[in-house]
Amino acid sequence: MTDGDRDTSPEQVWLVAANVVRWRRYGDGGQELRPGTKSYRGGSKVHVVSTYPGTAHEQLTTIGRGRHTGTYITIDMATRNLHTFRAVPVHSPAVLRLWTEAGVGGCRPSREDAEEQAVLLERLAAEYRATSWGSAHPLPCRCHECLTLSPG
Repeated sequence: MTDGDRDTSPEQVWLVAANVVRWRRYGDGGQELRPGTKSYRGGSKVHVVSTYPGTAHEQLTTIGRGRHTGTYITIDMATRNLHTFRAVPVHSPAVLRLWTEAGVGGCRPSREDAEEQAVLLERLAAEYRATSWGSAHPLPCRCHECLTLSPG
């Protein structure tokens, strides 16, 4: 069997998944709140394709269902707009196709690599959310930190 006869698309890949924050701070001093991001609805599940270590992982490339079209899109976005990073096996043909098209198909991350990256990104995302705005939270605040700290 030659390489041309073989299907080169992987059946499963371990990637880092995360959810888009329900509300994010926006505007002067972060006093305005916006739901989700421009490209993803709040709470949407996205897969992290790659990160940019040279910029301390502040930006990453994601695959997820777009806010307006509902089809899978690949975009770069801020790490602070994601939470609940975790390693997941990906079987979806659409996600695997976009993962291959993103140019990282030669490197198949293992489960351990994905879990390690998920822990790192979760820590960095919380840090970036805490330090990206120098002013106090608006009142009432529904940003990710305030919602997770509220008792109900």
